Amino acid sequence: MSSKVVKFGGSSLADAKQFEKVAAIIKSDPKRKYVVPSAPGKRFSDDIKVTDMLYKCCEKAGSGIDFSEDFQLIKNRYNDIISQLGIDMSLDDEFEKIISELKARPAKDYAASRGEYLNGKVLAKYLGFNFIDAAEVIIFDTKGSLLLDDTVKAIRARVKSLENAVIPGFYGRTTEGIVKTFSRGGSDVTGSIVANAVRADIYENWTDVSGFLVADPRIVQNPDVISVITYRELRELAYMGASVLHEDAIFPVRSAGIPINIRNTNRPEDDGTMIVSDDFDFSRESMKHTITGIAGRKGFSTINIEKAMMNSEKGFGMKVLKVLFDNGVSFEHMPSGIDTMSITVDSSEFEPVREKVIAGIRKEVSPDHIDVEDNIALLAVVGRRMKNTRGTVARIFASMAHARINVKMIDQGSSELNVIIGVSENDLPEAIRRIYDMFINSEK
Repeated sequence: MSSKVVKFGGSSLADAKQFEKVAAIIKSDPKRKYVVPSAPGKRFSDDIKVTDMLYKCCEKAGSGIDFSEDFQLIKNRYNDIISQLGIDMSLDDEFEKIISELKARPAKDYAASRGEYLNGKVLAKYLGFNFIDAAEVIIFDTKGSLLLDDTVKAIRARVKSLENAVIPGFYGRTTEGIVKTFSRGGSDVTGSIVANAVRADIYENWTDVSGFLVADPRIVQNPDVISVITYRELRELAYMGASVLHEDAIFPVRSAGIPINIRNTNRPEDDGTMIVSDDFDFSRESMKHTITGIAGRKGFSTINIEKAMMNSEKGFGMKVLKVLFDNGVSFEHMPSGIDTMSITVDSSEFEPVREKVIAGIRKEVSPDHIDVEDNIALLAVVGRRMKNTRGTVARIFASMAHARINVKMIDQGSSELNVIIGVSENDLPEAIRRIYDMFINSEK
């Protein structure tokens, strides 16, 4: 029988009421056989995530400070959930093991992993599902790199005779048996790996938003939800910071051709966003707009270089890029003309070595003129339909012109999947709003 892997974030499992919503979602579809939970998140804005509470206990334990009061708050969180759900279980033995381990060996990864571990125990009991400790099946090497093939084999062997399972997210173990975590938000990665291992039809990632939005809701009021997006489009938007999914969660399912569905635990009736393979056969109905999404990021600088006959000087660009390389600066974009070259770099990397880079460029290529423009924002307009739609770039420029926004740089990839625009940081919000109006509101 086909199956789905469902991952629930911390906000989806923050308290007993959220547990009830999660259970209803899982039981509404018999294909939802494999569940990956996060640790309890915030119940309200000023609340503290259980993972952060565990980090605090570990820090105190490492300093020889009594953390019993702090750990009691963690006990209360889980005991409240158990009591309100009416589950016949006790975590007292587990609590004592964790306290003992923190006193003896206060390791941050172990401490942080216990939030998912305990939540997995509770959820498995509440659902009547089998529980699999992620440390048994998620395997890292001694340097902390995931051993995907070994992990997939371990998961398949473990679930072979099981009808269902709850496998906590975020952590695993090294080949030496030491608990190791992914970076924050790593439960997304666990869900992706499990989906790959069980050959799931789909990986559902349940969170507190109804999918990816066309634009940042802090900038555009009530932006549309992206119904379908390809992995390549997602990569382009994520580069600009637009993501509700851990970036490492893509590869395990992408390589296996498994789609991801971003869903909202609090609005399960919403379809959410489907993330599909790049060769997915789209219908016109699933492509409502010319563009798929808009995202922007501040914090860039542009190095502008001018030199007569630059285009005929062999190795000019290589020499400039070598100066950046030698100073540990990577470049983001490099549009050029016959006698000009502009290199956009991350300001945080560039600023500490600014004078060395400029001096190095002067020495290597003897430019006629060189200057740096700071406070640049990059804006990405992404969409699979742009390639076959005439006038897309003209419409982008028109939206900027109507708002009197000066476009400082434009760079279009050879795939024509995205257009990168450089504007002043102060103009970024208005630029996003204008492009949204031009391509989304006007096409409704």
